[in-house]
Amino acid sequence: MEALNKNTIILPLLLTATLLTGCGGNQEQQKEEEKYAVPVETTTVVQGDVSSFYSTTATLEAPQEAKVVTRVAGLIESLQVEEGDRVKKGQLLAIIDSKRQKFDLDRSQAEVEIIEQELNRLKKINNKEFFSADSMAKLEYNLQAAIAKRDLAALYVQESMIRSPIDGVIATRFVKSGNMAKEFDELFYVVNQDELYGIVHLPEQQLQHLRLGQDAEIYANKHTEQTTHATVLRISPVVDAQSGTFKVTLSVPNKNATLKAGMFTRVELKYDTHTNVITVPYNALVNQDNEFTLYVIDGENANRRSVSLGYREADTVEVVSGIEPGEQIVIRGQQNLKDQSLVEVINSTELASAK
Repeated sequence: MEALNKNTIILPLLLTATLLTGCGGNQEQQKEEEKYAVPVETTTVVQGDVSSFYSTTATLEAPQEAKVVTRVAGLIESLQVEEGDRVKKGQLLAIIDSKRQKFDLDRSQAEVEIIEQELNRLKKINNKEFFSADSMAKLEYNLQAAIAKRDLAALYVQESMIRSPIDGVIATRFVKSGNMAKEFDELFYVVNQDELYGIVHLPEQQLQHLRLGQDAEIYANKHTEQTTHATVLRISPVVDAQSGTFKVTLSVPNKNATLKAGMFTRVELKYDTHTNVITVPYNALVNQDNEFTLYVIDGENANRRSVSLGYREADTVEVVSGIEPGEQIVIRGQQNLKDQSLVEVINSTELASAK
């Protein structure tokens, strides 16, 4: 019985000693961890402007384009331009053989001169009894008809010289020198790309946010950060019943010809801008259960602080509440932090080496 009591007393003592030893070890480990400073990179909270954008896509169109056709049939004598050439309005593009038209012009001119001579001869006769008023009137009518015929022949000769109807670039040449062109055959396609139209179709819910003159940014493709500034030129007053969208036309300046008609581009429509607001880098935020937090430097520690966000533009986000300008926040290394963690502020090069 005494042996049983001794064993009963000894076992709890050993268990208690073991637990105390374990607790002491954990406390020492925690103290060691608390002494370790986490390396972080920081930045100062500033104020700036942040805009709200709606991302979509647009197809670029040329507002000025022309299919150059011939109004006279004939042989293409020569081509004055080639694809890719920039041309001015009225510039000569091609010449069509117009010998037949020139013969008609010469004959019509001769008819005009004959009638004019006859009229002048009759007008010089003093005795008006030698001719009737009807004869004079008929000659005057014949003269007008001959002049019209001559002008039409001159127009045919003029139209054998194919000229550009607009300023632009020769996008396509459809004929070769020596080909036979029929009336109204298409010879060239000229397009002016100094200004393009971006055609956007937006959901009807966005109609309330759009206004004329609103700013937009055009990205040629998803791999580039270079943008072209555009503005809202026209807003369709109707919504398509089938698609539930409305058409928006953007004016896109393109003097440097960096964009091309037919391109499929990315568009950022700027809805609104908040000026002089608190802004932080978006990568400084920590998202936990849909709650955004920042780590704010307080002496040697980093305090976790919940924040409310506003507009986001690229890598910058507006902070509505939870932080003040001038405070230092962690922008790299925050994934390793807890509230009140001990930190060591180092630059980005040192932080990369520490990792």
